[in-house]
Order: sequence, then C-alpha cells, then structure tokens
Amino acid sequence: MRVALVCPYSLSVPGGVQGQVLGLARALRELGHDARVLGPSDGPPPEPGVISVGVSTRFSSNGSEAPIAPGKTVARRTLDALRAFGPDVVHLHEPLVPGPTVAALLSCEEPIVGTFHAAAGRLPLYSYLRKPLRAGIGRITFRTAVSEEARRLVQESLGGSYWVIPNGVEVPRFAKADPWPTTRPTILFVGRHEPRKGLGVLLDAFAELDRDATLWVVGEGPETEELKARGLPDVEWIGRVSDAELARRLRGASLFCAPSLRGESFGIVLLEAMAASTPVIASDITGYADVARAEREAILVPPGDAPALTAALRRALDDPARCAELVAGGELRANEYSMEHLAERFVPIYESAVGIGRPD
Repeated sequence: MRVALVCPYSLSVPGGVQGQVLGLARALRELGHDARVLGPSDGPPPEPGVISVGVSTRFSSNGSEAPIAPGKTVARRTLDALRAFGPDVVHLHEPLVPGPTVAALLSCEEPIVGTFHAAAGRLPLYSYLRKPLRAGIGRITFRTAVSEEARRLVQESLGGSYWVIPNGVEVPRFAKADPWPTTRPTILFVGRHEPRKGLGVLLDAFAELDRDATLWVVGEGPETEELKARGLPDVEWIGRVSDAELARRLRGASLFCAPSLRGESFGIVLLEAMAASTPVIASDITGYADVARAEREAILVPPGDAPALTAALRRALDDPARCAELVAGGELRANEYSMEHLAERFVPIYESAVGIGRPD
C-alpha cells in the first residue's frame, strides 16, 4: 500500500507531531508499505522518504511557537508531490493547521485519514473559522485523536466523532541507546523553555532539593536566558540535541522530570523515558496521567507545586527500590505503546478508507 503522511510542522525542527509522523512512516515501511512523508523542511529533508514542500515560519499557538508553512507555493508543491507519488491513502496529521495538510484536505482526491494531536480547541483560528472548518472535516474518511483530551477538545470546537488511537514510541531506539556518561545522580528535563512547560517550577524545586544531583536541561526557548540568569549551581544547560543524543541522555539519567503546567494532550516524552528504563516524575495533568499512571509508571505531582516536586525528587533519589518498580512498570507501558503496534492499528484503517473512498 502507498501511504502519504502529511505533516504541517517543519520536519527539521524537533517536535512531538514531527516525531510521530516520521516514526510511523518508518514502522509502516518495516511492515512492507511504501510510506512517504510530506511537509515543510528548513534545509535538506531529515531522512530518506521525506519530501520537502517549503520552509516554515513561526506561528504563536497554545503558549508556544509552531513552525508552519502556509501559502499558495507550499499548497501547490504539496499537491504536485501527491500527484507524483499517487498514494492509495493520505494520512493528515493535524488536518486543519494551515499549510500542506489543509491543502491536501481541500484538494486531493484520495481517501483521507486525519489525526488530531494537540489541543486543537485552543487555537484561535478554530473560533473564527468554525463553519468552514467543519466542512473540511467532512472530507475526512476516518478521524482519529491521540488521546481522550485531544478528542474532547476537537469535538467541543468542531463536532463529529473520533477514534482515540494513542501515539507510539520507537522502543528499540531508546532501550538500546548507549547511556550518556554521568558521575552523579542526574535529573533530565526536555522541552521548550516557555511557561507552560514548567521549567521554572522545576528550577524552584531543584534549588531546595538538598541532594547530590545534577539537572540536565535540554532544549531552548523564550525563557532560556531569564532562567539561566538565576545562576543555580549543578544545572547544565544543554540546549538543543540530536535525536541520538536525546536517547542517550534519557538512558543515562537517573530521573526524568516533566513538570508541564497545561497544554499537553499526550505524554510521548514520558513513554520515551519509560522505553529508556528511566523513572518518571511528572505533573498530574490529563495528557500525562492517561499515559503514566500514578505510582505504577510514574510519580505524579500537582502542576505548579514546587514543594511537592521537591519532595517527589527526594523520594525517588532516596528509594532505589521504588525507582526499580517504576522502571519495570514503565518498560511494560512503553511496549504497549510501541510504534510497531501503532502502525499495525493504522493499516486496517487505511485499508477501510481505501474501500470506502473519500466522502462527497
């Protein structure tokens, strides 16, 4: 089967949706399907099987910045690439984000599967264009959402019905990574340095930890310089890293901490830590709690509560046996969400979409 996976976000910029699209394409190829990825790329395509349709610009959304590529040139390139490939089915990720996904949604003739990843209902665009967007959704043969939270938000904004098909994790990539060397207990944070990711809360908690530990901070963003200026000791500001280095740091860390305050529809980074056999401490928000269950695969704390986070970090560092239990539960959980299983779930959906065709 020929499957075109269309991503609205720059494939040369690390991100949750981009990682899912690329990982799903690789898993589909392993199953014997011809899967190609179309999307913006700021530079050469990041890997074989990726077709760049233009460069991105930054658009503020959900407290963050999304690297999208709207415009007629990108739309034309997207449709030209689809015609040249001749897919049996088109899988749109974030179908209503301006750029290549909208172009394909409105103009391609092939049956469409649409996946809603993020807190789509929070995009101001949805409020202003609700009526035409509802019409666009009607062109999708099968609609999916990555979590109950994502489904709830898109249903509230646009109506319709959606199957929940969670994101996947490429387990071997993390499980087999060579651990990044460290000589002392290490806590890892990964994410954009913006208020909703909660890095400031983690720094407050780390300042009161009173334990022999290092904090690795991976990523960058609008808060980076301000947070660096606090001058906290034992904090290493790593910046952006390659996928390979991220996997190694996840394997090498003693703990992984995800202190987000809001706006997370699915905790894929938690699953990546679980696949790397690293204990997880995370905020007790819906998008995370659906993936990492409290005291089974993670220690969950109230979002924004720095003292509670300090206590959780101390508890984990002081109790290796408890961490071993979390690791064992996390490894099982990561395998439940493997990218291979995700591809196996989508194949019959693609086949059904081909049989039904595109709605009128």
